[in-house]
Amino acid sequence: MTALLKTDLGATPLLGRGKVRDLYAVDDMLLLVATDRISAFDHVLGSGIPGKGKILTQISLFWFDLLRDLVPNHLIASEVRDFPAALQPFAEQLEGRSMLVKRARMFPVECVARGYLAGSGWKEYQGARTVCGIALPEGLQDGSRLPAPIFTPATKSQDGSHDENIPFSGVEAAIGAADAAELRRLTLAIYERAAAHAEKQGLILADTKFEFGRTDADGILLADEVLTPDSSRFWDASLWKPGGAQPSFDKQFVRDYLEDIRWNKQAPAPGLPEDVVERTRAKYLEAFRRLTGRDLKL
Repeated sequence: MTALLKTDLGATPLLGRGKVRDLYAVDDMLLLVATDRISAFDHVLGSGIPGKGKILTQISLFWFDLLRDLVPNHLIASEVRDFPAALQPFAEQLEGRSMLVKRARMFPVECVARGYLAGSGWKEYQGARTVCGIALPEGLQDGSRLPAPIFTPATKSQDGSHDENIPFSGVEAAIGAADAAELRRLTLAIYERAAAHAEKQGLILADTKFEFGRTDADGILLADEVLTPDSSRFWDASLWKPGGAQPSFDKQFVRDYLEDIRWNKQAPAPGLPEDVVERTRAKYLEAFRRLTGRDLKL
């Protein structure tokens, strides 16, 4: 199986290429195509993970369905046969990895929910005993469960650099108090629903981030991808042990390899050996199986 690193949809207007997704304009809609590109340390690597884009898309579709009574989402269609005629010649590129979605006015914040202390949250806690200005108890460790889930927003990076954590007051200043309060409510409600489902599947949802937009017809919508290993930390509940980094269902094999070869984290980014590609692909597939209860045929 060959990794799809770049799509080409002929005359369909390309709006941009992100680290993973290619974005196209289709009439008054948008087409999101998840490629098999993989990034680490803010760089897209020289080789991809075959099928990764399909796995991510199918996980997002699972969650959109599970969450639809909590919040509307931007999905219009995910089956190529339901796409406009102009896209049909590109079915091989699009099948299983694309979503036709509504155009929405996106809020300029990453809406992050944390139920456990990890990543940038752990780094801030070590110095200030806070995360995004929220005071936390003494004595927590890397990987500790928080007393209650917290909303820890971040700026939305436009240039591929790191998102920066901001206090809730920063969200209020950016989008207004009413919308900020609603995004916080939605973020925590979605997190709690998703964490409860993950727990039943033997997984811990440590943290995750969402993107929201607004349309005149629908109001606030859940957009982009949702609750995939690229946007969330999923841990195996049976292996959870606070006091250090937890084994996760993401690209940890990739990060470990890049650290082992002492890459300077500057362009150009290296490619990956076959064993790292296969182990990473297997971890993404396992995440799909654990979350959905079914296997994915690529």
